[in-house]
Amino acid sequence: MLDRIRASIPALPPAEQRVAKLVLADPRSFASLPVSELAERSHVSKPTVVRFCRSVGYDGLADFKLKLAGNVNEGVPFVHRSVDEDDKPADVIVKVIDNAVSALLKYRNDAASHAFERAIVALAAAGKAGRRIEFYGVGNSGIVAQDAQHKFFRLGVNTAAVSDGHVQVMSATMLQPGDCAVIISNSGRSRDLLDAADIARRKGATTILITASGSPLAQTAQGSNQILLACDHPEDYDRYSPMVSRLLHLIVIDILTTAVALRLPGELRPMLQEIKRNLRAKRYTQPPA
Repeated sequence: MLDRIRASIPALPPAEQRVAKLVLADPRSFASLPVSELAERSHVSKPTVVRFCRSVGYDGLADFKLKLAGNVNEGVPFVHRSVDEDDKPADVIVKVIDNAVSALLKYRNDAASHAFERAIVALAAAGKAGRRIEFYGVGNSGIVAQDAQHKFFRLGVNTAAVSDGHVQVMSATMLQPGDCAVIISNSGRSRDLLDAADIARRKGATTILITASGSPLAQTAQGSNQILLACDHPEDYDRYSPMVSRLLHLIVIDILTTAVALRLPGELRPMLQEIKRNLRAKRYTQPPA
């Protein structure tokens, strides 16, 4: 909703633009203040506030404030940002899925394709040359690192996932130019990962950082061999379990895996086909003929 308001500002009359800017500056207060105070703060008339609400697609001020309150509520702290205490299971299903879909669609529109291109080129080059590709993460991001290693090792590349801080330091110390360290962090503030990224850079490896833009880890992406794949989302990592952020990180890994597989040598696909055939032989039941 806030993104839509932000995008609509250039098309609004100047007075309604002032109302839009008030909404964006403090949406929580806007949802609770009376129309007279909203008009006063925006330096417009009360009818202008109502006209603004209709200009951006709502029935009026009451409808706009109701929808806005639903967008900016804080959810249930430490559980999920989109649900309420009294939600029924059907409400939880819709809210959790809608929240995830919204974040994924926003990321689709915001993702920097040039950064992905650089990361894909570096990973494919490392895979072709038999260099090391290391995935570092701690906590929930460590699980994403394991998923990444599981996907990449099937491509026949030299890869590992490391979630222990001490082992990350040892692993990063052994990296060389041509190797890649993919560092995954929701907050971008983990001291272990910052240390591992610093060591990997000093060893001449390419570092690919999957984290929030503006975080301490993201700010280390300065040189030509440091690549930031920014994953921004509305989930406060101090208040909520990582749900949307985890899905975004997994999507990034899927994008990298798919694109790198397309760039590796042609004999890779028969090997992947053989892996699938051998896995089918491990099943206890076979599909019908």
